[in-house]
Amino acid sequence: MPGQRPPAASRTVPPARRRHPRPTARLDPRLLRAFLAVAEELHFTRAAARLYVAQQALSRDVRRLERELGAELFVRTTRQVTLTADGERLLPHARRVLEANEALLSAFAGNGPDRPLLVDVNSPGLACGRVLDRARALAPDCELLARFESGLTGAAEEILTGRLDASFGRFAGLAPAVRAGLAQQPVRYEPMAVVLPEDHPLAALDAVPLDALAGETVYAGAGNPRTLEWTDLARHLFEGRGIVLAPPAPVALGVEEFQRIMAKKRNPVLAVVDFPTMSETVRRPLIDPVPLSPVSLVWRKGLEHPGIDALRRAAVEFAAEEGWLRRPVDGWIPASDAGIMTGQD
Repeated sequence: MPGQRPPAASRTVPPARRRHPRPTARLDPRLLRAFLAVAEELHFTRAAARLYVAQQALSRDVRRLERELGAELFVRTTRQVTLTADGERLLPHARRVLEANEALLSAFAGNGPDRPLLVDVNSPGLACGRVLDRARALAPDCELLARFESGLTGAAEEILTGRLDASFGRFAGLAPAVRAGLAQQPVRYEPMAVVLPEDHPLAALDAVPLDALAGETVYAGAGNPRTLEWTDLARHLFEGRGIVLAPPAPVALGVEEFQRIMAKKRNPVLAVVDFPTMSETVRRPLIDPVPLSPVSLVWRKGLEHPGIDALRRAAVEFAAEEGWLRRPVDGWIPASDAGIMTGQD
């Protein structure tokens, strides 16, 4: 009848008072990984680059997680992304679940000498390649497989998900949440250099003072999501010296493609003293001060394998034989790296 209240069972519950639906019993860890990346970056584009997925796919995963949990996890505006109260509540749970997932992968990955160990050594000819060669000699019963790609940022994500076992690079350049799941051992203070076209005015010098690069536009991997730690190191080095960080260039796969693109751009390239020689270029060490690339051996926490032991021993031997961990008096590294390289952080 008009004006009569409907029975309680048929009343519509106002949207603000609806109870959250019970989450699905099978929550995909990928969705939690997407949530955690956005929660830590507070930026969908950076989070997508960190996970090597398209931003559209990342947004789709976050929306699916919100539907499954029946909760809004982020407040999105055109200018910023922030966590809601439910997002803050989910954050510690997501971290614990993903840490447990990584521990499970490590426990069942097979840690005996019969399982090959996959090691990313960046490029042929670098110091980390020498460490790998020495480790193979120290543990001849182990199969240590080399992979030649660049960037500890990219390698770290693969280490955490069990697709890679170890890599080398600047540990301080990784996000704190990524470092939390990794172990590291300092390997070397690697002197840095600049690669120049043969006809560049600075190519006539035996060594290039940093002040001489003032006004130059130097390439340091900007735009490559796998080498964020290297680009960050360059920003620290260039700051206050009038050196311009070159804008992103196409990401090249292989030395030949990198050489072709750099020859076309003609920008000096920030490198290390052991960087492979490219045709029509010269490599010159940097001085006054001597900038250093802090290199660590990095692997997943909890991973036990004789190959890791051999890599660690090889690094210690080189440090003793060639002084890899003796920092030159005029050596420069960012303050953020000092504690990590001396074991105080």
